[in-house]
Amino acid sequence: MTKAKTAFRCRECGATAPRWEGRCHACGDWNTLVELAPTATRTAHEPATRPVQLADVPVAAGAARPSGLDELDRVLGGGVVPGSVTLLGGEPGVGKSTLLLQALTLLASTGARCLLVCGEESAAQVRIRAERLHAIVPNLWLVADADVHGVVAHVQELEPDVLAVDSVQTLADVDLPSAPGSVAQVTECTHRLVRLAKERGMATVLVGHVTKEGTLAGPRVLEHAVDTVLSFDGDRHHALRLLRAVKHRFGATGEIGLFEMGEAGLTTVADPAALLLGDRQRGVPGCVVTPVLEGARALLVEVQGLVSRIEGEVKVSPVRSAQGLDPKRLAVILAVLDARAGVNLYGAHVYASAVGGVRVSEPAIDLAVTLALVSTDRKQALPDDLVVCGEVGLAGEVRQVPQIGRRLHEAARLGFKRAVVPASTPDNGNGLELLGVDSVVDAIDVTGLKRGCAH
Repeated sequence: MTKAKTAFRCRECGATAPRWEGRCHACGDWNTLVELAPTATRTAHEPATRPVQLADVPVAAGAARPSGLDELDRVLGGGVVPGSVTLLGGEPGVGKSTLLLQALTLLASTGARCLLVCGEESAAQVRIRAERLHAIVPNLWLVADADVHGVVAHVQELEPDVLAVDSVQTLADVDLPSAPGSVAQVTECTHRLVRLAKERGMATVLVGHVTKEGTLAGPRVLEHAVDTVLSFDGDRHHALRLLRAVKHRFGATGEIGLFEMGEAGLTTVADPAALLLGDRQRGVPGCVVTPVLEGARALLVEVQGLVSRIEGEVKVSPVRSAQGLDPKRLAVILAVLDARAGVNLYGAHVYASAVGGVRVSEPAIDLAVTLALVSTDRKQALPDDLVVCGEVGLAGEVRQVPQIGRRLHEAARLGFKRAVVPASTPDNGNGLELLGVDSVVDAIDVTGLKRGCAH
């Protein structure tokens, strides 16, 4: 016996409700509940599969297939897994479609049958990009179809090893009354593709849009339904691209992949230092090198600060600019410099930047930003062989940061000789001279950035 059952889902958070309400009970947003298609519930259900002992599950069924892109395989823990569903998110123009097409090309060249479904571009547009990327290879199939039933039919006919959909927000089920991209459409299409991938043991990659805040667009159930969520980001005005695993059911999420965008597509970055520090100007005030952690990987990034004091009696609102950094952390650093170190920069334009298109949000960069601002304000350059690492507290203290040994090891490998670090940092014998400091004032003194003193 069956009966129709209706439900409503919030298009912001994905929470469900048995009836329409003006305000979502989960996220609190107003007028976000939309009706889902009626479903039938049964009083009895015959299971489609039978339980088996864990030891009887074949291991080969879950073996990863290398994609051929070393940095992508690093993040995925070896490659794409048959039957897995991966969601690839990123800002428009960052290179998601390019990364997807290059990965499919390499997979097809190893004998895997790949199907690329285009919902946003025509087949001719994809062909133009493929020629630029030298991606015209056998076993790579292409179809421009935004109907999820058509996608299922193409899969049943072609029987691909890998399915890629660009993008999932463009797919639609004609049986649903809502428009493509709505909560109901995205949810139903995603679940249909997930079931298809599991039934056929087919690796599936879905491209997803992101909001202006940088989070994946669409209902939260989109991330819950897939096995892996990859974030592909970078500054469109710089060549560096970073690939991170936000969620990964087949491995760890600590690795990141580094790519460089060029005219011929994406290339893996074997030596990040050459890209991030290659154009570094030595002996310039306001430039500080700091080791940061991206996933489990230590990268050396140059932090630049610029202070331009407002002269005269002209009343101008000071500018505060943070590029690649957290603006809130910059505000805290300016307050600490004023209250704890006697360095007042409130009457000046202050600019801080992480060079090379890297976005750093961890507090371990605090001390580097602090010394970069003091260095440029006092027109004294820091030594070229010096790195700086530490979190700055509201009391002006310099606090320990996670995995500082890994950071310092990378600095020593690249030829740096000294490091300004929290005083509690142990000497792990990496060859660096550790200049331990307890406070911001100590860091200013140990680097010789005293007012009126030439370094």
